[in-house]
Amino acid sequence: MLRSCLVSLFLTAAVPVVADVPRVVVDIAPVHSLVAQVMIGVGEPELIVHPGASPHSYAMRPSEARAMEQADLVVWMGPQLTPWFEKPLEALGASARHVTLLDLAATETLPLRVLDHDDGEQEDEHHGHDHGHGHEGVDPHAWLDPRNGQAWLATLAEELAAIDPENAGTYRANAVAAVERLEVSIAEITSAVQPMDGRSFIAFHDAYQYFERRFSLTLAGTVSLSDARSPSPARLARLREEIGQKDIACAFSEPQFNTGVLQTVIEGTDTRILVLDPIGAHLTPGPDLYAQLLRDMGAGFVECAGN
Repeated sequence: MLRSCLVSLFLTAAVPVVADVPRVVVDIAPVHSLVAQVMIGVGEPELIVHPGASPHSYAMRPSEARAMEQADLVVWMGPQLTPWFEKPLEALGASARHVTLLDLAATETLPLRVLDHDDGEQEDEHHGHDHGHGHEGVDPHAWLDPRNGQAWLATLAEELAAIDPENAGTYRANAVAAVERLEVSIAEITSAVQPMDGRSFIAFHDAYQYFERRFSLTLAGTVSLSDARSPSPARLARLREEIGQKDIACAFSEPQFNTGVLQTVIEGTDTRILVLDPIGAHLTPGPDLYAQLLRDMGAGFVECAGN
């Protein structure tokens, strides 16, 4: 009898408690992946913006609205990335704990860069476009610095532990393991992108500065402003001049963008167009997505350097 009781106590301590799994809602796939890593063995978070959809403008489905209404914890980047998320969060998720990652003291944020705003584009040219974020404020792509990802893992573990104390040990252990895995990824990417030293690249739009800073990469220019206004002829001419004067290794587009404008910019040069996927549009949501996204970004720059 005593032995049976001891075995029962051991199993209770070693196995995560699943009776009341916290209901967690997350805005984008990279953040969902971080939360999913912390929740391994306990439960799975709900993702709102699935890969392939734009985080800047999204209409929630009824099932997603219900998930937010029932949530114990809502994790999102902030209105700088998903401005549409704020109203349903206030209306449906008022009873949940909220974690706004861009507002955390541990988050290293960068301001939106001003890149050639005075080249003739008119303010009314971008009406009706999915322009996402404006000219001023914080660059919302902070998940592309894996040091931020590491800081968020610790915060997420504590938030979940506060909601679900019985599984606090599991959340914290998962976070520590995830931080260690990311440390390995950071070292691998740092080594892999060394061939880009002294070379630069151009991009369709300015989304990568967190990754650039972490891994010492150099952006020469962008086709579109951060709000995706159509580029003026003056901007395109300036980019062509940059390609002629600098060692431009490649030009990066993204899965959702038409490469026609980039083709115009590089026409007559040896510059190749490659694709970066900063939000995991072609990856399967889950614990592995975040590290895979970073590795794929690194691989993109390795391919760029090989041109």
